[in-house]
Amino acid sequence: MVIIGIDPGLAHTGWGVVELRDDSWCAVAYGCIDTSSKDSMAKRLSTIHEGVHEVISRYQAKHAAIEEVFFGTNAKSAFSLGQARGSALLACVTCEGEIGEYSPNTVKQYIVGHGHADKEQVAFMVQQLLNLDHLPQPDHCSDALAIALTHGYAIGNDARMREGCQQ
Repeated sequence: MVIIGIDPGLAHTGWGVVELRDDSWCAVAYGCIDTSSKDSMAKRLSTIHEGVHEVISRYQAKHAAIEEVFFGTNAKSAFSLGQARGSALLACVTCEGEIGEYSPNTVKQYIVGHGHADKEQVAFMVQQLLNLDHLPQPDHCSDALAIALTHGYAIGNDARMREGCQQ
């Protein structure tokens, strides 16, 4: 089973791909889709859509998971984030399986054990769960991997999730 996790953002959309291999979760790849503030909104959204679609195709992801929009005090930022999220979500419809949508607190609950963990705790647990020799960077990537792992938990692979990758 291959899952892509997406941490949407207009400037930086993080993505992470995990795969279930021999009852263990492994990190396949991760990265960021970056857009320039000099480009039009349409161009930036197209870049996100095309980038997510390309990652799904390259790694043959069958399931997708994306972080829900967090509404802070800045409405303009929330609107831009919502547009970026929508562009990424549209690309996810090419996956054959489920598309999961998770709040930041839900991801933290699944990965760290409590919903108010900080980014460093999430990154550390992602490193442990995927048996990586380093913390995934930047934060958008570790968040995307955490979202993918959360989806693995949510669709019923809880017992296998904690075992880590046996390489």
